[in-house]
Amino acid sequence: MSVERVEKKKTLDLRKKHIGPSCKIFFTHDPIKIIRAKGQYMYDEKGQQYLDCINNVAHVGHCHPDVVKAGAQQMELLNTNSRFLHDNLVLYAQRLQDTLPDKLSVCYFVNSGSEANDLALRLAWQYTGHKDIITLDNAYHGHVSSLIDISPYKFHQASDAELNQSVHVAPSPDVYRGKYRADHPDPATAYADEVKDIIHGVCEKGGKIAAFIAESLQSCGGQVIPPPGYFQQVAEHVRKAGGIFIADEVQVGFGRVGSHFWAFQLQGEDFVPDIVTMGKPIGNGHPMSCVVTTREVAEAFMSSGMEYFNTFGGNPVSCAIGMAVLDVIEKEDLQGNALRVGRHLTRLLEKQKEKHPLVGDIRGRGLFSGVELVKDRLKLTPATAEAQEVIYKLKEQYILLSADGPHRNVLKFKPPMCFSTENADMVVEKIDQILTELEEALGMKLHNTSNVENDSIKRKLPTDEHGHQCHSGLAHNRVSTQGVPQRTKRLRT
Repeated sequence: MSVERVEKKKTLDLRKKHIGPSCKIFFTHDPIKIIRAKGQYMYDEKGQQYLDCINNVAHVGHCHPDVVKAGAQQMELLNTNSRFLHDNLVLYAQRLQDTLPDKLSVCYFVNSGSEANDLALRLAWQYTGHKDIITLDNAYHGHVSSLIDISPYKFHQASDAELNQSVHVAPSPDVYRGKYRADHPDPATAYADEVKDIIHGVCEKGGKIAAFIAESLQSCGGQVIPPPGYFQQVAEHVRKAGGIFIADEVQVGFGRVGSHFWAFQLQGEDFVPDIVTMGKPIGNGHPMSCVVTTREVAEAFMSSGMEYFNTFGGNPVSCAIGMAVLDVIEKEDLQGNALRVGRHLTRLLEKQKEKHPLVGDIRGRGLFSGVELVKDRLKLTPATAEAQEVIYKLKEQYILLSADGPHRNVLKFKPPMCFSTENADMVVEKIDQILTELEEALGMKLHNTSNVENDSIKRKLPTDEHGHQCHSGLAHNRVSTQGVPQRTKRLRT
């Protein structure tokens, strides 16, 4: 069993001294020190157990013994780079390809989601000979420079940020809060036409589209589920302009959506991306990732004359771990569990929506769900401070959940895939209690949801889990003079 090596205060002091100040931690006012984890649970230095609803990285459960054993056994034999022949590399590539459409047959192994998406851009630029990239508003694709440029979730935070002129931002296909909503007769076509218009504008100015990139389901953007048919129509417009479609599965792949192994498959069998990127859950916490593409794109990348080599990408240990993750998903039917438990969780959350005026929308697939909190169901006024209150109150009851989205008002469920119906019952019961207390303090009632902001109550809510000061109608609403909620900095989780 892991033990605490230094006391918590010293750990925090050493972090402040030696770790970059922009590297934020959860619950800044009282951080949790985690020393071990197993399954869907994490444990602090005092042995206190926390239910983990955050970690989509520990996909098959923290420290799964089969995954740990596979990595340790291979490390005892050999770990080297992929310039030597080794069965693990090719057998794992074959296993991954078996989960994908036939045309996606060539793998490049790297070490993080950021590396994967950066390589995907290189492939697109080389294959098409074009430069312009279309991304979605509120998207996040990674932390390297090329990806910050295509991640509005990040560059909107910087007051002095200059948009790369070859990057074009399309509206997020959000049918709850977006430009075209659930009452629109065909939101998929309407959002796809926005991309079509961007392409037309780029071409008029002499530009050429290299790629459209999107998370198959937006995570940092607030658990956004694109309407069916959206990707097909976007792909048609983009390919007609000479570009390709990149599906970012870093957050949502490997069976998390329950009904399918890959989230892009939710759009239908007639949609196949040209490139798929994957990371996070692929190694259950081990740093590895992959880019899978077509033979045509791979051949074009080779024709540049530049060799591609990645020191650690596809090493025998990483591939052994990756195969163990796939084995566990299959052996323990974790994709099926995501479907069953996810449906149960959604039903429970829908009941909360019927009960609580703060709950504006429930959305998600499998064990990837979002609860959007609003102070007004007609105006969709974001309940940012209230969302942070829920996060903090859950933490006090040893449940770890995060909030995200452009207004940080969406509670995000993306737990390890071994998450159970009993776990779901407990979390939703606690959320029910917290929302009841909040709504009583706010004077909110379900029959009066058109105007639930109560300026007479001045109870201050805490900073958010990352240390940002939060206010609401309870105190001083963080809005512009026009009443439009301002963008606030947030941390990807």
